[in-house]
Formats: sequence, C-alpha cells, structure tokens
Amino acid sequence: MLCALAAIPVLISVAVRVSSAVPPGRGPAFLDRIAQNGLFVGVTALVVSVPLFLPLTVGVVAGDTIAGEAGQGTLRYLLVAPAGRIRLLIVKYAGTALFVVVAPLVVALTGAGIGSALFPVGPVTLLSGDTIGPGEAVVRLLLIAAYLAVSLLGLSAIGLFISTLTDVPVGAMAATVVLSVVAQVLDALPQLEWLHPWLFSHYWLDFGDLLRQPVSWDSFAVNALLQGGYIAFFGALAYGRFITKDVLS
Repeated sequence: MLCALAAIPVLISVAVRVSSAVPPGRGPAFLDRIAQNGLFVGVTALVVSVPLFLPLTVGVVAGDTIAGEAGQGTLRYLLVAPAGRIRLLIVKYAGTALFVVVAPLVVALTGAGIGSALFPVGPVTLLSGDTIGPGEAVVRLLLIAAYLAVSLLGLSAIGLFISTLTDVPVGAMAATVVLSVVAQVLDALPQLEWLHPWLFSHYWLDFGDLLRQPVSWDSFAVNALLQGGYIAFFGALAYGRFITKDVLS
C-alpha cells in the first residue's frame, strides 16, 4: 500500500511532464505550479491523496488490526501468549498509528524527489505572498505530512473499534472506509454546517496555514484536539468491547 501511495506523485509528475502547460485553476491545487517548481509535486500529491487514497489505506490497516487476527484464527493464541487484551489493543493501535505517520510522509518525500528530478527547483512562493528557499519549503512539506498524519489518527481509532466488533476483516475495512466517505459527504452539505466542526474529516484539507509566513498553528491545534477526542472516545469503546469479547478463534 505504501508503494501504491508512492505511485501517486510519480503519476502526477509524469503526466505534467509529458503534457502541455496546465491552465491556472484547472485540476488539483498547485498542479499548475509543478512545471515551474518540482517541490509542488509533493503538495499536489498530498491534496490528491487526502479524500480517498490515504483514508482507504488507513481503513485497510485499522480494520485488519483485531478482525484480521480473529479471521486467521490467531487471536486466541495471542491472548494466551500472554499478551493481555489491553496490551494487545495498545500495540495494534500503535502499529496503525505508525502507518498513519509513514503514509503521508512517503507521498511527500516521493513527490519532492521525483519533482526535483523532472522539474526545476527554486524558491517557493507561499500563500501569504512571501518567498522561502527550497530547504525551508521541504520543511513545510514535512509539516503538511505531519498535519495529515494527525488528521488520520481519529479514523484509525474508529477502524480499531470496528475491528473489535467482527471476525471478518474485510467487513471492518469496508466499514471504516465507508465512514470516511460518509463524513466527507456530510461535510460538503451546507445544510449540516452545525455538524461540520465535529466531523473527523472536517479539517483534513485545512493545512493552508502551514503555507503562510509566519506559520499559523491554529488549524493544527484545533485538528489535533478533535482527533484526540475521537481517539479517546473510540479507544474507550474498543477497550470496552474487546475486554468483554468472547474470543473463539
């Protein structure tokens, strides 16, 4: 799955390289700037990955945590090991969180690498109009990857909880991915504006503050607080379900 995510910036950069100039305002954000500065490949790839590809891979990993072991018949042996249910739950979520951190990082670094190889690299103009050097631009790109990692921690906690409800990993994966899609659909409906700040997907694309000078951490803090709430709530639900779960496989 990490290789599939790494293929996204490669496809974007190759498509821009072999095609004519992209008209401003067409396609994903920053796509029209790639030909002038290869570092924008990483940002564009992250924008493209956020709505579907990153939640899809996170949903697969999170949904497989407990249900995958149950489906393979190894969950009982892990608990007898003696790993303990709480310890197993924590380790499984830690593994999912590690994937959540690595996934956007792979997209960002692959994008910066392939962009630098196929296009010129130079100073980057931020959304605030200020210009920064390539080195600082890479740091901003890593900050965006960190922002998205934090954004997906809530979804991973939801997937962990769903994974404790079933012994069928495909069902847990599908349910987690569907919930991410539903949350984004609800977030797009103006009639539900009162609900938007409470949706785990609401701040996924609000990393524009990291592309300003000076950096504003307001959206990062609000997003982290929201995801922390989801982690606490669904982590508690996963704990309550798993410690009382009748493990038969």
